[in-house]
Amino acid sequence: MEIGFIGLGNMGAAMASNLLKAGHRVTVWNRSPARADALVAAGARRAATPAEAAAGELVVTMLADDAAVEGVVFGADGLLAAAGPALHVSMSTIGVALADRLAQAHAEAGRGFVCAPVFGRPAAAGADDALARCEPTFAAMGQKVFRIGAKPSAANVVKLCGNFMIMATIETLAEAMSLCRKSGVPEAGLLDVLTGTLFSAPVYQVYGEILLERRFRPAGFAAPLGLKDMRLVGEAADGAGAAMPLLELVKAHLLDTLEHEGPDVDWSAIATAVDRLSAPAAR
Repeated sequence: MEIGFIGLGNMGAAMASNLLKAGHRVTVWNRSPARADALVAAGARRAATPAEAAAGELVVTMLADDAAVEGVVFGADGLLAAAGPALHVSMSTIGVALADRLAQAHAEAGRGFVCAPVFGRPAAAGADDALARCEPTFAAMGQKVFRIGAKPSAANVVKLCGNFMIMATIETLAEAMSLCRKSGVPEAGLLDVLTGTLFSAPVYQVYGEILLERRFRPAGFAAPLGLKDMRLVGEAADGAGAAMPLLELVKAHLLDTLEHEGPDVDWSAIATAVDRLSAPAAR
């Protein structure tokens, strides 16, 4: 399949590489051209513009935020200016409103649009025929695809809910570990009990170890991106009329973390905000 790939950060570059290894013909574009060098050396073709990357059957975007996606799609040399009718697969974590806007713009241009934001396993939403066209691509990049429905932005709602639940899990782990620490109970013992009984899911195991070791740098998922996602969750909740009181606490702790720790920490560093709220140790 002729596939364009736009956005070659750590995750995007790995996904594009997997497409090449699966035998697809891949054309790449990145705002910083040097990020494409390794892929070009491995056999990808370099596009001069996003529109050029969308000349094939399908074009994937894996970008940091709404503004980046808007620029790539609606810009003068963006996807909507492409000569070909490439199906656009958005794998970025973007707002629901932007996903709806993209779906409308692509429909008006007579082009297909699918949202498939990534957890490690894409949650995909879009028309059945469009999703069927994406299956070989998804197979090369992930283990399993969950079909959410015909409305593309439904997948973005699921992704935002998932990211909110990760943050909420980190918050509860940080608070529980703080209680143990303040009570003289080994945090490692708490984590062993939790992950060996009711809380054996990977999210507890992975983030529990990070919190136990205070391993907040280098960031696996940077706190500023976490804050961006929580703000998108808030926008979605406001639009849907959904109450999410815990979200406000998580956002407040992210803001506190960024103020005190800087932007280079992992989003799990909200544990430091919990620490700052705790009473000082007795002397």
